[in-house]
Amino acid sequence: MGRISVRTLWAQKLAGTLPTRTSGTSLDAQRRPFEGVVLGIDPSLRGTGLALLEFHRGQRPVLLHARTIRIPSSVPFAQALGRISLQVAQCLDAAPVRHVAIEETIYVQNFQTAQIMGAARGAALSIPGARDLPVFEYAPLRIKQAVVGVGRASKEQMARTVAAHLGLLATLAFDEADAAGAALCHAFTWRG
Repeated sequence: MGRISVRTLWAQKLAGTLPTRTSGTSLDAQRRPFEGVVLGIDPSLRGTGLALLEFHRGQRPVLLHARTIRIPSSVPFAQALGRISLQVAQCLDAAPVRHVAIEETIYVQNFQTAQIMGAARGAALSIPGARDLPVFEYAPLRIKQAVVGVGRASKEQMARTVAAHLGLLATLAFDEADAAGAALCHAFTWRG
């Protein structure tokens, strides 16, 4: 039997037709596909991406909502963080979110940039944390591997593949596609 591509395996998984191993570990028998709503977050101080995706067994994921929180550089730091928190709260109020998936901070050499990125992540996570929602963090390479099949995929590849997984006619903005990618990664790799 020939090799099956990662893309084919993901298509089978999304369709609910992925064959399970009968001689595998007990984890294979216990594994259930993720069902429910995931809020995906791609944190950034001036352009945080948010995406609400709903998953049902055997069906294509549904994009409920996506937005990029654009904050002009004229807005002071503390108010920018407050706006991020408020927008995340609005997303959580819009649907019965079961889990939150967020992209981990990438390595940066500049200390000030690292501080800003950390603060933006903290603002985005403060509301789910206050609501006791489970938060799952994924490295950008892992998200791209799970969604595109290539850990070094470009922003364009990511946006196109996310649109294909969701059955969208047009691609999302890059920050929104990355947020949706985090949610897809969570559902695709969920071990519930």
